Formats: sequence, C-alpha cells, structure tokens
Amino acid sequence: MNKENKAFSVRPAYRVGTVQEYYFSKKLKEVAAMNAAGKRVISLGIGSPDLPPSEVAVKTFQREVARPDVHGYQPYTGMPELRRGYATWYEQWYGVTLDADREVLPLIGSKEGILHVSMAFLNPGEGVLVPNPGYPTYSSVSRLVGAELVPYTLEASRGWQPDFEALERLVAEREAALCPPIKLMWVNYPNMPTGADASDKLLERLVDFGRRHGIVICHDNPYSFILNDHPRSILAVKGAKEVCIELNSMSKAHNMPGWRMAMLASNAQFVSWILRVKSNVDSGQFRPMQSAVVEALKAPREWYDGMNAVYRRRRVLAERIMDALGCQYDRKQVGLFLWGRVPVSAQSGEALADRVLQQAHVFITPGFIFGSAGDQYVRISLCCPEEALEEALERVKMKIEK
Repeated sequence: MNKENKAFSVRPAYRVGTVQEYYFSKKLKEVAAMNAAGKRVISLGIGSPDLPPSEVAVKTFQREVARPDVHGYQPYTGMPELRRGYATWYEQWYGVTLDADREVLPLIGSKEGILHVSMAFLNPGEGVLVPNPGYPTYSSVSRLVGAELVPYTLEASRGWQPDFEALERLVAEREAALCPPIKLMWVNYPNMPTGADASDKLLERLVDFGRRHGIVICHDNPYSFILNDHPRSILAVKGAKEVCIELNSMSKAHNMPGWRMAMLASNAQFVSWILRVKSNVDSGQFRPMQSAVVEALKAPREWYDGMNAVYRRRRVLAERIMDALGCQYDRKQVGLFLWGRVPVSAQSGEALADRVLQQAHVFITPGFIFGSAGDQYVRISLCCPEEALEEALERVKMKIEK
C-alpha cells in the first residue's frame, strides 16, 4: 500500500529569526551584479587590508607548509610559541605582562571570539551593553545567545565616548526594576566606525565601572596600530585583568584578514571558561600559519611606520572624497576608516551611499548599519590602492552634486 505524501514544514531555530544576513554579505551581491554588467564598481566599503603580510611571515609559512609533519590537529590553546609570541608583543607595545600559558588564548579570528565570549558569559535574558554606533556583530551575537541588548549611545559631542552618568542611571534603574543583571559590556577603541581614539582616562573609567558593577568589560582592540601613535590596551590599567577581556587580531595591523588569526587575553579564570566553549567549537589552527604569526609579531617599528605611510596617503584622498560629498569629519580620527557626517541635503547616510553607488559606481558604507546613531553618517575604507581612490574621487566629482 502506498503511503500518501504528507506535507510538512521545517522551521529554523528561533535564534535565526533574531538576526539578518550580514549587511556586507547582501550588499556585495549587488556590487557583484553591477560588476558583471560592466559597471566596474570601486569598493571603499569593507576594511579588508589589501597590503601583504610581512615578507618574513610569508616565507615562514611557505617553508613550514612544505614539512610533512605539520598537517595534523593542533592544540586548542595554540602552539606554546604562539602564545609566548602574543605575550611578548603585549609586553613590548602595550606594557602589559601576560602569563602565556594561562592568560592568552589564540582565536580563529576575533569575530569568532565575540561568539565564544558571549556563550561563556551570557545566559538567556541577561543584559549586555552594546555601543550605538558599533560593530554589528556585538548585537547579532548577543541575540543569537538569547541575551537582552542594552544599547548605550555614543555621540560626536562627547568624542564618541560613553556617557558614564547615563550608564550609572541605566544600571540603577534596572536594579530597581529587578531586571536580570547586565553581565557584559562591549567597547572598542580605537573605535570602529567613528575613528575615535581612547585616552588613559577613558580606559580607567571603563575598568572602574566594570569593577563596581560586576560587569565584564570586553575591549575589542584590532585598530590600535593604524594611524595611531600611541597603541593602548585596557589591560594596562591597574586591576583591569580582574574584570576585562581584550581581543586583538592579526587582520588589520599585520595585513592577515584571511588568515583568521587572533587572540584574547584576560585573567586565567576567564580564559579557562572561554576555552571550554572554544574547545567544543573548533580544533585549533593550521600549524604553519601559527609559525608565520610568531614571526609577524616580531615586526619592528619600521614595519608599522611603512604601513601607516601608505594609509596616510590614502587618508588624504579619502578626506577629499568626503569633501566632494559635502561631508563633515574629524581630522583626528585614527584607524582604518574615515567617518563623516552627511550634509542635510543628503537626507541620510544610506540615501547618499546608494546614490554614490548607483551614479558614481563607488561603494561606501552607510552608517545606519552600525546603529541608529550612525544614520546620518557614511564610512570610507582605506583598504584600496591610491589609484582607485583617485578614480573614485574623480567619479564623485563628476557624478554627485552636493
């Protein structure tokens, strides 16, 4: 007897409904379609460094990958040499002493690290402070783990720094209302997308805020070497290690975004909790890449100076594009992008970015994707050769009216 085919439907987990496809994932499909139609879009959107890693890192990888004994699984905590390399790097550039065996954890990219940290610390319903504007992954990952998003606004008038009085009121109001506790706060300086740099005073206030309220301060720190004369780590603040986690990355300052090599540092207890999550998710990193990173971390100041010389020339052209669009921006910005407020006539950053894409075939990032506080802004990436930036400038001048 034939059984009737029964109609059925499969539904995804509820968490899938809490997030959308990443903006750049969707937008780059549109850009690809325009390129397929022969429109040759110049992309100034994503912060993916186009410069190569150091020569010694590449040669080390080439040598190591030819060995027959390096292709197996690696330790979840990375090679001891890699952990020691990260610890030495922190001592040299940030003045932070780390126990390489207990306080350093290599990551397959800091974006993945955001998920590991969130899974290790956030229960469903608990609060997590996320900046607005801020890196979208802080919010999307918090939703995926079922935490309650508690946005805090960054404003240009405050130098894109938190309003600590408002944060104190927020914590007090939640306690009075018997809301679940705020467990975690995401911060990011030098800031993406605004380019605002941290001061020692800001980092000290963040540590103090976290210690007094029992909130883990998670500092995402991949931009501290880009157009920045004073790299800072929140872990340099006295007592910070007790309450702070810092993520860092080889993607930006060492031109290794596709390598997915990153790390986090904190106290031994926090690191052990995060390792419990991580060890159930991945199986370590390819050993030749770890060896290459060990060498990349030894880069002298001249390496960073040479890279920044390129970015300074590109930054001048990015500023000229902003001028041509009638945008206002702070010349003191640091990092890999230029953040500008659009003119009133543009209506919004999204409207201006869409017009620039359709009319000038230049892709810039609208600020709304970083939160409502970025609605009137656009962002230009410096990860583009000078020749392309010059062409983008000419297209904008010809096609876009202020």
